[in-house]
Amino acid sequence: MENVIVDKSYSFAVGITKFCFAIQDHRREYILSHQLLKSGTSIGANVEESQGAISKAEFIAKIQISFKEAKETRYWLRLIKDSDVFQNENSEQLLKDCNELIVILTSILKSSKDKR
Repeated sequence: MENVIVDKSYSFAVGITKFCFAIQDHRREYILSHQLLKSGTSIGANVEESQGAISKAEFIAKIQISFKEAKETRYWLRLIKDSDVFQNENSEQLLKDCNELIVILTSILKSSKDKR
């Protein structure tokens, strides 16, 4: 069965991983890319954990963490772009994908909290 947030957050993590390794390879920049790698992959990891939650409260908590990590990831993507640290053909798409994840996570949080 397809789960949109699980699939999109995993695909995003793959893209972030490749992007961060490209930054490290081309610019030898490790501080910002490490921050982005941590937050960008944490979104999907927490979404994955939410799928095994034993309570609604635990599910909401994991999705809330994913939401916060997505907001942080958006910050790092914008900072890397706007400070001219690195850009490639995936930069804009990653930012769009991150914004989409934020919208989906916001919707999940709202509907989950409404059902409590």
